[in-house]
Amino acid sequence: MSENKSMPIDVAVGILMKPNGDVLLGQRPDGKPYAGYWEFPGGKVEADEAILDALKREFVEELGVEVVSAEPWCGVEHVYPHAHVRLHFYISRDWRGDPQSLENQAFAWQGCVGVEPLLPATIPLIEWLDELRK
Repeated sequence: MSENKSMPIDVAVGILMKPNGDVLLGQRPDGKPYAGYWEFPGGKVEADEAILDALKREFVEELGVEVVSAEPWCGVEHVYPHAHVRLHFYISRDWRGDPQSLENQAFAWQGCVGVEPLLPATIPLIEWLDELRK
């Protein structure tokens, strides 16, 4: 059974931001669509799960990080060949733990983002983040 591409999938996405403005990007692991592309960490919101709860769960599962607090930032819809997603972005300046590669993904703290390729839905956000840092 294939997923209905007309109904967007809700995805919680977190931007960990250090006091100096650096943000954490992760690289999609092999075996996933767009493997090797860089993105902000996050994942699919389960049925009856609050978006912030999904974000906190994904950060524990993927990175071993406990998000203490996060503020809603923006939402973006993007249609990929494999899925129609509705991305809910949160910015967190308050978390516990150091990120670990629990899914064998690479990750990098970036000030001026220099990693490539970026996931298409991520590209406009980089520019918006630059405005936020000013």
